[in-house]
Amino acid sequence: MRAAPARRGRDGADTRARIEAVALELFAQKGVAGTSVRDIALGVGVSEGALYRHFPSKEKLSRELFLTRYATLAAEICAIDAAERELERKLRAVVGLACALFDAEPALFAYLLIHQHEHLGLVPEAPEANVVEAVAQMLRGAGVPPGRVTLASAMALGCVVQPAVFALYGRIKGPLAAQADDIAAAVMVVVEGQARG
Repeated sequence: MRAAPARRGRDGADTRARIEAVALELFAQKGVAGTSVRDIALGVGVSEGALYRHFPSKEKLSRELFLTRYATLAAEICAIDAAERELERKLRAVVGLACALFDAEPALFAYLLIHQHEHLGLVPEAPEANVVEAVAQMLRGAGVPPGRVTLASAMALGCVVQPAVFALYGRIKGPLAAQADDIAAAVMVVVEGQARG
């Protein structure tokens, strides 16, 4: 008798994961406004009512997807920062992480990129939950002066994000990971220039 609740819980977690995966694909393709709850439910193979048992609204689903995935990426950047000693190795690892994420989950990367303006105001300031703050923390630790950290972070992120945008729209062919060394070298030039002041 006790095995049934555990199974329901596991099935519920599986259903929730499927809802999130389908929603990410649809949100990346059609936008949040262009995706209906019915579209998501049909993609998952559940009723709309079943979907609402997991997420009270499409907007809450959209927000949770953004905040949790964004925080996961930020935490991974913080882990790289803590694990690596040399700035160049840190930057190469972060760029490699971003390229691998893009190649493995282009819909997630597109979703984070395209919908960031809807959710960034809700992102905590802690580096472990905020990609921009995670990068800024890394750059502060590398000696970028406080007055230059924000600009350096923006430029470093731009060196990574813009190639990903080009890849999303087919202007860069092949896996983004093939470009990781060149992207990391560009980020290094930006950061060294800002550190020198």
